[in-house]
Amino acid sequence: MSDPVPLSRVDRRVRPLIMLTAAMAVLAGAAAVSAAPLTAPLRRVGEIAVPGQPLRKFDIGAVNAAGIYAFSDKSNHGLDLIDAATDRFLGRAGGFGSDGPKGVVAVGMGTFWASDGDTGTVKVVDVRTRRVIASILTERGKTTDELTYDPRDHLIAVVAKHDGPPILNLISTRTRKVVGRVTLAAATDGAEQPAYVPATGLLYLSLPVLDHVKAEGAIAVINPRTRRLVKLMYVQRCMPAGLALGPHADLLVGCSDDAVAAGFPAHSLILDARTGKIVARVAQVGGSDEVYADPRAHRYYLAAVKNPGGPVLGVVNARTRRWIANLPSGPDAHSVAADPRSGKVFVPVAASPTGGACREGCVAVFAPRRGI
Repeated sequence: MSDPVPLSRVDRRVRPLIMLTAAMAVLAGAAAVSAAPLTAPLRRVGEIAVPGQPLRKFDIGAVNAAGIYAFSDKSNHGLDLIDAATDRFLGRAGGFGSDGPKGVVAVGMGTFWASDGDTGTVKVVDVRTRRVIASILTERGKTTDELTYDPRDHLIAVVAKHDGPPILNLISTRTRKVVGRVTLAAATDGAEQPAYVPATGLLYLSLPVLDHVKAEGAIAVINPRTRRLVKLMYVQRCMPAGLALGPHADLLVGCSDDAVAAGFPAHSLILDARTGKIVARVAQVGGSDEVYADPRAHRYYLAAVKNPGGPVLGVVNARTRRWIANLPSGPDAHSVAADPRSGKVFVPVAASPTGGACREGCVAVFAPRRGI
């Protein structure tokens, strides 16, 4: 399957009317979702086929405010774009290296920013044209990985890894240049998912291992304006990976698949971003990579790829901080993203001979049960 044909002149003339109609539908959909019961359970409602090479390697996903889901398709070296409302594959932004893309984050409705692994770059993808429109080098010889967006300061924060301590690079979304770097000297096994918390104006970053001790990890707190490490919020026997912002200035911490491999119990944590205090422990789900928050449904979702018993999509009530359910996902299902307007959750699943509808790999779609 090839990318869709670009818009013609006639398409462009009618586009404003289409956009107005779509905007009205969005408002209606948003109202319906916000009015839905928070207890409405999810179920797997289908799979989205991914064109090209079988989906064997992939990474992080994100949904923008326009309802476009993007995920890092490493098997096809591109950022795949999907309409969250219709599950329609829109196209692929190519031009990534052999280890990319990796992390991805939405900046407004017009662009996604994606890290490109071993090239040491962050690429800007235009949603409409599905093309890379800029490539920003962090440092040569570095591997760019997870990232997040600070809209107050117009910054992308992206992790760069190499033989030494990880570095958090700060890139201006206005000038598209690196404007600062913060080295995490105590982190001896890289760094994982970052998050920005508006209530504090600070950046938070998962550090799986401190000083070579696997039982000791932390969430680094960084001031994006001073470009300085403020403090470390320590966690034990977790090796944190995923990080997502919830209500109450909470941070969901996904204790990683590496933690399970190290012999630690599979679990997840919720921290107060202001104090670092652990406000909840979720014992029912763990071994996660990416985690995601849906602010409208007041839920956290965890891509618990190494949860005991097999990979699951973990669901946690963000308001009550209580576990809701674990839903079977599929092979290597370590990426997750949610669309607040439709209530859908998207989980890429790797190709597998016993994968049934996902034999060549797919994106599994979960949604609230109808009639509830």
